Amino acid sequence: IPAMNLSKSPRKTDELKKEIQELDSFPDSRYIEIIRDVGFECDLCGKCCTTEFNDHVFLLDEDVRRIIETIGPEFIEPAPYYDFCDNLGRFSVMGFALRTKSGGNCIFYTNGRCEHYDIRPIVCKIYPYMLHKEDDNNGKIEWRQISGLDEHGLYHSDIDDNTLKEILIDVKKYELLFLNQKLNFSFAIKEHFQKNGLKHNQQIYDRKMRDIKKGKDGEVYVFFSGELKKEIISKQ
Repeated sequence: IPAMNLSKSPRKTDELKKEIQELDSFPDSRYIEIIRDVGFECDLCGKCCTTEFNDHVFLLDEDVRRIIETIGPEFIEPAPYYDFCDNLGRFSVMGFALRTKSGGNCIFYTNGRCEHYDIRPIVCKIYPYMLHKEDDNNGKIEWRQISGLDEHGLYHSDIDDNTLKEILIDVKKYELLFLNQKLNFSFAIKEHFQKNGLKHNQQIYDRKMRDIKKGKDGEVYVFFSGELKKEIISKQ
């Protein structure tokens, strides 16, 4: 996955602001219709916790704090697919992710169950009701994305009104927090680069990624709680 282009950052931030505004104003009744129509019910198959269905679990800041306070920092790592690499060979990324086991499954997934279900990330709680923009036939923006549709779980189940509202609240909360974290990261990285006279360099990015895949250590600045936190990464 290619890194983001820092030179397009003003346009990107404007797009993110617009996206946040559109999401916040999207009618609750419309999204409740979508949830009711899908009617997803978890059957505890565990597929969404495996590398077969999901690449990684991105963590919001509040997820990170809850995990660290409850079970410790060893369960998190910088999210993969770093957004930038400066001309000194240091990566930057907009947040943390859950660690994965050697086979790629979620570190919480043990013996077919989530070992830390009570503190699972918000994205796991709302799964599969992800929100992403889609254009309908008339060019109107809709917010709809159902992850893994018909690949796991049960569908077209009856969901009571209270549960529908709870899902709606959690989904919109996740997406708004995610988009705001992405927006604040774009401001922070622009300020960091300008203050330190840095530039994103795609050639260095590609070379450093090859080095990491060969087992060499790398340096990455992770955006967390409004700051860029330095971490050392290694594929060993």
